[in-house]
Amino acid sequence: MIPSLLPTYNRVDLAFERGQGSWLVTEGGERFLDLGAGIAVNALGHAHPALVELLADQGAKLWHVSNLYTIPQQQKLADKLVDLTFADTVFFTNSGTEACELAVKMARKYWHDKGDHDRVRIIGFEGSFHGRSSAGIAAAGGEKLTKGFGPLLPGFTHLPFGDLDGLTDALATGDVAAVIIEPVQGEGGIRPVPDDELKAIRAACDKTGTLLIFDEVQCGMGRTGKLFAHEYSGVTPDIMMVAKGIGGGFPLGAVLATENAASGMVAGTHGSTYGGNPLACAIGAKVTEIIADPDFLNEVSRKAGLMRQKLEGLVAAHPDVFEAVRGSGLMLGLKCKAPNTDVLAKCYDAKVLCVPAADNVLRILPALTIEDEDIAEAVTRLETAAKAITKTHEGQSQ
Repeated sequence: MIPSLLPTYNRVDLAFERGQGSWLVTEGGERFLDLGAGIAVNALGHAHPALVELLADQGAKLWHVSNLYTIPQQQKLADKLVDLTFADTVFFTNSGTEACELAVKMARKYWHDKGDHDRVRIIGFEGSFHGRSSAGIAAAGGEKLTKGFGPLLPGFTHLPFGDLDGLTDALATGDVAAVIIEPVQGEGGIRPVPDDELKAIRAACDKTGTLLIFDEVQCGMGRTGKLFAHEYSGVTPDIMMVAKGIGGGFPLGAVLATENAASGMVAGTHGSTYGGNPLACAIGAKVTEIIADPDFLNEVSRKAGLMRQKLEGLVAAHPDVFEAVRGSGLMLGLKCKAPNTDVLAKCYDAKVLCVPAADNVLRILPALTIEDEDIAEAVTRLETAAKAITKTHEGQSQ
């Protein structure tokens, strides 16, 4: 008999009743240190006072009216994002998956309106993740995402991670509408794209007129110490997908684009019933205001340095459990030698929450507001988990 909840998740038997900052409390009163932040969503931690106050204030006024009408909160957030980024225009969604759908439509519509109807192919990279919609799984292409869901949306080609020569050859065919890439792969195992590679991809796209889409759903909104991860490389996309951290835990996503890239998206070409509602955009504007502050981002970088230093020490002390630390800012990955699922189980025992990823990695995605003492406590608990793994392996070898 099928359970009342569709069993598409292997959920852990943990239920949380409340949260504060970097901590979650179960129904039984157990406290867990949260290094997952809802998979990089709760950028300002749990129950941030400014967001709680705003939620109550806006919630008492107006939640939803639909995009048939002007929404001042939506306009305010759009103006803010345009001021802070490369973009000229913004469309609001409810999730990163929805943002991917629009990004794909926008790129293909751009070439259709230019009369180049055959220029529809989109180039992606192995290990990527762009959501679980038809366009999202087709763009990523991994068997784990696509198996059993055919026929897939056509027009996508996948290259090995870092294959610049393959990209050059693909673009030379003249049928490529866009390239889509995460500046830091999240689900793929916390794999940053080197700055020189992002520059080379931008140059290759410019040479052929191809649109460049950055997926910053997980790595954006201050996660790496910059407002957006691509800022380190000094290049900008034509289209960018944003979600997760922008709502601070409230469902919100966005597609940011240049005027040129968005030129095909005129009235009637796209829509959303809930996207850009007053409640979500009021919260998103406050989150963006807080995170975009240079002093806040400097603190993220400082905390990231502290956490990375401590994690490097953890890896050095437990070479039988961990191989390396990788990532950028507070988007870090512990590459494991032991199965990451085993390590994760011991983390739960130590009451610390991490997120698994591909390539046998544990993601460390804490709130950007994590306190120094919580960073120290987090590494202490991770060490407890590592010692438990070592002890288990020693027992098995005897």
